[in-house]
Amino acid sequence: MNYVVEKLNINDSDEVDKIKVFLDSFQLSYEKDIDYTIVIREAGEIIATCSKSKDVLKGFAVKSSIQGEGITNLLIKSIQDQLFKENIFHSFIFTKPLYKNIFQSFGYKIIAEVEGVILLEYGFYGINKSLMEMKKEYSIDGITPKAALVMNCNPFTLGHYHIIKKASLKSKEVLVFLVEEDSSIFPFKTRYHLVKEGTKGLKNVKIIPGGKYIISKATFPTYFLKEENELLDAYTKLDATIFGEYFCKIFNIKQRFLGEEPYCKVTQNYNTSLKEILGFYKVKTKIISRVTECNSNEVISASRVRAFIKSKEFHIENPVCREDLDRLVPKTTLDYLYSKGGREIIKKIKLSNK
Repeated sequence: MNYVVEKLNINDSDEVDKIKVFLDSFQLSYEKDIDYTIVIREAGEIIATCSKSKDVLKGFAVKSSIQGEGITNLLIKSIQDQLFKENIFHSFIFTKPLYKNIFQSFGYKIIAEVEGVILLEYGFYGINKSLMEMKKEYSIDGITPKAALVMNCNPFTLGHYHIIKKASLKSKEVLVFLVEEDSSIFPFKTRYHLVKEGTKGLKNVKIIPGGKYIISKATFPTYFLKEENELLDAYTKLDATIFGEYFCKIFNIKQRFLGEEPYCKVTQNYNTSLKEILGFYKVKTKIISRVTECNSNEVISASRVRAFIKSKEFHIENPVCREDLDRLVPKTTLDYLYSKGGREIIKKIKLSNK
């Protein structure tokens, strides 16, 4: 039978609901960040589908009764054609481990596999090449034992500084990998600048862009979606495994520092997975208690800073508000917030739903 691949209208809620029902039978979900979906139908019913979010393929499913009829070839070829149209020549695929041989036959290479999910990548520029270039660009030797932190810093606060400083006092060299995915109110370039400037006095600390392999939409999509679904445990273990298998080995990381997380379930789950999995790689994990603001004894966090800016009480011209921010963020962050670029971000925070 000649099957036809259709592009799904992802803005049609009825069509999306049908995809959700189909994927549910495979214990898969239709995630919010999907930007392109294709389907194959038989007698009007969906029998196969695949989606993508930028360079990440997901939601791949083929009805069991038609597997082996060339459906997979059609789906992968069609989705890769779309990637090439968007000038994307390196891609990732999340899928169930039982499909790994299929994707390997199309040139995909395994990055990591945990129970329930496997991550593969396609293209010349793979994880080992990427990390070796990172090692060279940031002059990271493979001999000195190192500590590492992974942070988003949306924005950089005194809480972040406290954790980094603690790590710097306990370690010869500290690598701070900054989440590079631009899914935050503060763009990556701004976050990177604020952390670099805010940690200048800590001479044994290097700030490094995290790239595609640290808490990105490729390795850990639920971190950005903030959804607690059945795949959360698999995603956290996947990201932790990648860090242990590649980052720790290539950069000689012997310890990872984590911030205590009393509120966010996703981050709590992530910290638990890191402790378990990095232990397998003989990498210690150290949880640092959050620093509190002296006046209120409340934990200092980026979400608290954003919430304060968003509140009705905050007015940028009010000197009392500036004093309140001064107790939450380093001077470099405070100065940025009152700059032209910072004022634009403050407007976005005021208008956002986050």
